[in-house]
Amino acid sequence: MNSFSDFNLRMSIEKTLKDKRLFKPTEIQSYILPLMMSGQSVVGVSETGSGKTLAYVLPMLQLLKSLEDEGQAISKESAPRAVVMVPTRELGDQISKVFKLFTHDTRLRVRPALGGMALEKTRKNVAAPFEILLATPGRMVQMLERDLIDLSDVRMLVFDEADQMMDQGFVTDSKMVAKACPKDVLLALFSATISTAVQVLINDLFSSAEVVRSKGSGKIVSSLVTKNLTVEDGKRWPLFEKALAQPTEGGTMVFTNTRDQCDKLAKEMTEKGFVCAVYRGEMDKSERRTNLKNFRDGKINLLVSTDLAGRGLDLNVGRVINYHLPKQMENYLHRVGRTARAGRKGLVINLVTERDRRLMAQLEGNKPVSVAKKNTPGIKPRLSSQTRLKQLKR
Repeated sequence: MNSFSDFNLRMSIEKTLKDKRLFKPTEIQSYILPLMMSGQSVVGVSETGSGKTLAYVLPMLQLLKSLEDEGQAISKESAPRAVVMVPTRELGDQISKVFKLFTHDTRLRVRPALGGMALEKTRKNVAAPFEILLATPGRMVQMLERDLIDLSDVRMLVFDEADQMMDQGFVTDSKMVAKACPKDVLLALFSATISTAVQVLINDLFSSAEVVRSKGSGKIVSSLVTKNLTVEDGKRWPLFEKALAQPTEGGTMVFTNTRDQCDKLAKEMTEKGFVCAVYRGEMDKSERRTNLKNFRDGKINLLVSTDLAGRGLDLNVGRVINYHLPKQMENYLHRVGRTARAGRKGLVINLVTERDRRLMAQLEGNKPVSVAKKNTPGIKPRLSSQTRLKQLKR
């Protein structure tokens, strides 16, 4: 499929795509769209910045609008027909903006139920009839336990950025949400990598799903330029300060491995006259959202973070600096995936010590990254497109 027009999308969806000058699907979109539009559950493994969000947003809007036009408009309160599970509020806000691009013309309603929101506000958000629920696992479980949401009419359940979600221990919560949906619900899971926890979820819920891996999954994109700077005698700051002095387009994300390292570096940068913001766990969520917004809006050009910011966030990042390199290749891929997105150029600067030799050997040897091949479900026989769509439209 070389064009979005090849998918026979609804006129309202095609209109928005043209208005936003989106004409050609990415690799993962060209694979996923026809599968989900035919009613097939999927697992999509693709590198960051490859367009995974739109890969499920378009078929979701297509299905829900078709139901409405066939006389099955939603009338029941607190009973959505589609659910998107996300690991963090920040990612939820980001995905909400993608939906809003299309809901102006499709006239479908998206309601957030995200961690960090007051429960009473969540209650009001889901009180009226609406089509799509965007939720974090913890908040979803709260709503289910309080009977604030009814998932008995859900036709499509999506787990986005599943690796981050499962790493935070949401395997049990995610299974609980799936169990609250009908047995024939269309399932979709998207992830840049497949961690052990994600593999558990795939084995339990996605045995009949079709697994799609893009060519770039588990690899560093070709548009990324890498510079490795050797740290001698533990002296990172002179190399770091010299790197910051080099001009770059877009913001710079600086990664550390721990919260203490993050705070210590941010304090030192401030004392040396650099304007920066912090983004890490165990900090006031309102402050964290404000810092992210200021960085996204270009009010601050330096964001110092832990791996919390390494996944899912779509930002205007021209450069990533690993002040401390991670131990795992998976985390490295997530970090550098914040730049060089969607074919754009990007720069990563690594401050390298002796203890980073193993990771550097993987990078310099250009070894492919393992993405949990063991026990990964393969392509299995599936129901016909008409049968699956009839089930979803029931």
